[in-house]
Amino acid sequence: MDTGGETTVVVTGGSGFVGSHLVRRLLERGYRVHTTVRSLANATKVAPLREMQEAFPHRLALFEADLLKQGSFDEAMRDCRVVFHVASPFLMPEKIKDGRRDMVDPALLGTRNVLASVERTPTVDRLVFTSTVGAIFGDYADVLDMDDQVLSEKYFNATSTVENNPYHYAKTVAERAAWEAEAAQDRWRMVSVNPGLILGPSLAPSSESGSLFLLDELFKGYFFYGAPDFSFTTADVREVADAHIAAAERPDAKGRYIVAARTMTSFREMSRIIRGRHPRDLRLPRTALPHWPVRVLGPAFGLTQDYIRRHLGIRFQVDNSRSVRELGIIYRPIEETVLDHYEAWRERRGASSKPSAAGRRDEGHRYVSDI
Repeated sequence: MDTGGETTVVVTGGSGFVGSHLVRRLLERGYRVHTTVRSLANATKVAPLREMQEAFPHRLALFEADLLKQGSFDEAMRDCRVVFHVASPFLMPEKIKDGRRDMVDPALLGTRNVLASVERTPTVDRLVFTSTVGAIFGDYADVLDMDDQVLSEKYFNATSTVENNPYHYAKTVAERAAWEAEAAQDRWRMVSVNPGLILGPSLAPSSESGSLFLLDELFKGYFFYGAPDFSFTTADVREVADAHIAAAERPDAKGRYIVAARTMTSFREMSRIIRGRHPRDLRLPRTALPHWPVRVLGPAFGLTQDYIRRHLGIRFQVDNSRSVRELGIIYRPIEETVLDHYEAWRERRGASSKPSAAGRRDEGHRYVSDI
């Protein structure tokens, strides 16, 4: 596929964390971009995209689309060669009342609706699907059963269920449905991008991405007395966006690509990185928390004993070699990613210190089309 030029592509979920970065990078490379949002009336969420429209005149078109509405993506997809399906339902775990209703059905139905639009759009020849490493493993302990205890693309999550980790389960069944749709035809090809925990600066100040929420408790000082021994596979949002573009542009790109650093990063390591630049932030932990208080107190914070057993203290290596070799991804130092993420969080927190009435409303049963 040629880069830029008159090529038109569509990005679902363009107001989200990953989607907004992907839209901007595509525009910078000369593409014409269609992107979908749930509501054009949400001025705060759409504002970064409106700014891109001004910066790249006549190159970015915005469309309303709903993952749960059949045919919703048809208009946005018209005349496009590549579909970047980034939009996905996400809810914080404590907001999930019914795993199938709140997570699995929207993820699967949304993917099927996008795939149906692809089938109705004869110009499309490639689908780049945003998945997650959570479609490869359910719990960290699963990786210990993989070859050499290294995470690789050849595995599919087989342990998550609707009851146990419905988000990972939803992403797994959605990715499998997309692969099945690709195998049933020969007009378009699919590539899957499977990132770890996505960190880095946000272009969307109102983004509700799970990765932007996940570290809130660390930053707010919930662990100032000691960092629990939990580690994460991490990916910089800018590298995730670049991986999507390379997956579309490179003719030989195929299959699934893990996009994540080779080594995991712990809460304590993130804290150390941030304190190196912000030594006066007393909310950040300086010591590691022993395992026993996490096991004793974890349930009070919503962590089951099974979750603790299958995650606490477990670290593994990540095989990201395909993303380096075939997509050309160059991973920046984790220090840069963590600091950019933290400083963007501080900026957002300052900007949102006076929430609007809309921002105060209960959003507990809403899903968001963000990654």
